[in-house]
Amino acid sequence: MPIKLENVGIAVDDLEATIAFFTDLGLDVLGRDTVSGEWTDTAVGLDGNHARIAMLQTPDGNGRLELFEYIHPDAIPTTPTLPNEVGMHRVAFSVDDIDEALAIAARHGCHPLRGVATYEDIYKLTYVRGPSGIIVMLAEELRKSRG
Repeated sequence: MPIKLENVGIAVDDLEATIAFFTDLGLDVLGRDTVSGEWTDTAVGLDGNHARIAMLQTPDGNGRLELFEYIHPDAIPTTPTLPNEVGMHRVAFSVDDIDEALAIAARHGCHPLRGVATYEDIYKLTYVRGPSGIIVMLAEELRKSRG
């Protein structure tokens, strides 16, 4: 059976701020909507849910994020995930210039959790805490693969 990753869904507390962060990093907004009704109750498994959503996509078309901000029921704030906690951990993106990506993130008040690391001579990478506490990994490939 063929399978394809469709998107990663992330609940946020400020949809507009989160869209601004990810579009500044280079993602494109594919669409926005407000959803509610029996079909969302069934699909999500949460009765009476009503949310504003946005679908974002990487420029290459291979990665999508679905962001949603609950109107009803109220969103439940949580503590941001720690690196060793079980569950959804991070969203990772490769970038051409990690310094430029970090400058963009900084304009949104998002900074590396600890700094920028170099993995062997292959990647420079870092984790930043984005809007709504989302951990975003940014990685710059140092050795471009030769084809």
